[in-house]
Amino acid sequence: MADRDLTLTASLRPAALDARRGIVRLHPEVLAALGLSTGDPVRLAGRRVTAGIVARARTGASRALLYADDLTLGNLGVRDGDQVTVSPSPVAAARRVVLTGPPEIAAAVPAEMLRLALLGKVVTPADDVSLLPQDVLPDAATRPLIEAARRSLATTVGYAWTSALLTVSTTEPAGSVLVTMDTVVGWRDGPATHGPSPADVTPAAVASGTGTVPEGAPSLDELPGLRAPAQQLTELFDLGFHHREVLSRLGTTISLGVLLSGPAGSGKSALVRAVAATVGARLVSVWGPEVAALTNDAAAARLRAATASVVRGDGPAVLLISDVEALAPRDQPDPVATVFRQVLAEAVAAGAAVVCATSRPEAVDPGLRAPDLLALEVTVPLPDAALRREQLAVLTRAMPLAEDVRLDEVAGRTPGFVFADLAALAREAGVRAALRQKSAPTPTVTMADFTAALEVVRPTSMASSTLEIAEVSLDDVGDLVEVKEVLTEAVLWPLNYPDTFARLGVKPPRGVLLYGPPGCGKTFLVTALAGTGRANVLSVKGAELLSKWVGESERAVRELFRRAREAAPTLVFLDEVDALAPVRGQASDGGTTDRVVAALLTELDGVEALRDVVVIGATNRPDLIDPALLRPGRLERLVYVPPPDATARVEILRAASRSVPLAPDVELASLAETLDGFSAADCAALIREAALAAMRESLEATTVTGAHVAAARDRVRPSLDPAQVARLAAYAEQRAAL
Repeated sequence: MADRDLTLTASLRPAALDARRGIVRLHPEVLAALGLSTGDPVRLAGRRVTAGIVARARTGASRALLYADDLTLGNLGVRDGDQVTVSPSPVAAARRVVLTGPPEIAAAVPAEMLRLALLGKVVTPADDVSLLPQDVLPDAATRPLIEAARRSLATTVGYAWTSALLTVSTTEPAGSVLVTMDTVVGWRDGPATHGPSPADVTPAAVASGTGTVPEGAPSLDELPGLRAPAQQLTELFDLGFHHREVLSRLGTTISLGVLLSGPAGSGKSALVRAVAATVGARLVSVWGPEVAALTNDAAAARLRAATASVVRGDGPAVLLISDVEALAPRDQPDPVATVFRQVLAEAVAAGAAVVCATSRPEAVDPGLRAPDLLALEVTVPLPDAALRREQLAVLTRAMPLAEDVRLDEVAGRTPGFVFADLAALAREAGVRAALRQKSAPTPTVTMADFTAALEVVRPTSMASSTLEIAEVSLDDVGDLVEVKEVLTEAVLWPLNYPDTFARLGVKPPRGVLLYGPPGCGKTFLVTALAGTGRANVLSVKGAELLSKWVGESERAVRELFRRAREAAPTLVFLDEVDALAPVRGQASDGGTTDRVVAALLTELDGVEALRDVVVIGATNRPDLIDPALLRPGRLERLVYVPPPDATARVEILRAASRSVPLAPDVELASLAETLDGFSAADCAALIREAALAAMRESLEATTVTGAHVAAARDRVRPSLDPAQVARLAAYAEQRAAL
């Protein structure tokens, strides 16, 4: 690289994927002048000196600017608009990096996971770094590791992992260094990763490093909602560790292999730590993705060392393997999976306790469930409102709560939240309380802090969803009285009154199909249902689940319903369901849609029950849907959402103009009479266009007048097709006559 430097102006405008990841971007000509290429390390000097990874700036970028995020500018000690000197700076691969961070983060994030979060970053002593993986410039080998780190961080820490900041304490060699898979990364005065050489991986190293957790384990009283699985594991381990003579007298043996499954963040690892402490056993932990990322020889050595430390160590011990699907995947097993199965069988046969934890049991090799391996399967359930209330009480035990805090209400507003999510919620509420009361002698956490935290903290199971609980309810839906009544009975009653259904011995409806002309409020009804019932919404367009690759469409359906079960109570909204489940045998797509229909039918009334999950489909062409999907036990309630009549249009106009200052000369009833052929969406668009007309006339306008509404009426046209409306009305009459 050229030995030169340039002084540029700092600009706080990072690309979305760069934020807090140590990436800075420069104009291509600046890169050429400095002799740099994308992915090279670069030295940055402001009031402080730091380093980063350089990348090419977007089209239209300025040659005079260095684009960086707030974390990098903070490490430089500069602000947006200050001068920064940039120069090439070859950095050495780090042998060791030690970090400090908030106690709750240091306790929750293993050293192996910490190394993956820093992988590919250039770090400097005294710099702040984030846990966000550097996924802008990864190579093909590290991309799967980064994805695994992201999922595990969300599982372990919850929402807080995206905002937590750590400080680089020391590096070897000193100065700016690049973190690689060979770097020993650890917490100051805490655990660290193993070195790169398999020869260094010994049972003693495992027992003295990240593997053993002899202290600091939570008590079972601190894990409400896990009493049933805790009792199962405690009884099993106590019998296997301390009462084997009873088994010998009875002429039988016991297998201590357990597959522990449950939603991400539900406390599986904490449960095992607590049970191990209860029965007086050492705990040796292995994180599956970190071992799977090693070479075959190194991974085999790590697994054998961990197993040997359990089998040959002093006293009883439990081997915990987290995210086991990385070591024993259902699809495409590799040599590491073979070695893992072998050492697992050896450990169980030797009488050791082995717990394999996963949040994706369907992705685990079924062969692990053999009687000589993982004979017992224990499931950590998703907490309901009552259990969430208990968990919140534990999490807020040390918080000075104000008198207006109602944990029952918070528990009711957090469907789909697991223990890690609730912990993140409590932390966020505490942070907001601290920001408000920096100088208060006795700060307290109020209900407003929890309400504000609920706006940003989402359940882990909904991380990839684009819809959240809406702030609208069925009361905001204009007219449609009969439709709302049917949906209340079919959707809200099963979610709000499950005990009544159980008492009467009937199963609630599994699904509902909404059909009607476009723009008549089918999607808005689902959003309002979610807001009324405090349920999560998983919304999928029918065509989004279809793939040209064999098996991928069915996999997408299974993944959708798995996420729905984890986030329950959940509304699964299948928009344009006619594209997803057409009549079988009539499509010319090689049988893809036929297999998707079969997968949908299996999920709706298969062996695995849909508890607190309601499926709602929406379509403009109900006649194209496979009839099997509309039978009882599936989408059994067909609800016609008709186009609005004059009375309904008045209600829709009133709902749409609720926040619009209308002048006294605007007569909504008279206006509704003139809107024949307008859908609900058209009526809402008319009010919106009237407000825009007022803005065009004057940006200082305070009311929307009749003249503005008349101007909007000339612009907005009805969108309903009379032929389509007649066809759907005839279909509704035909269904009613059956």
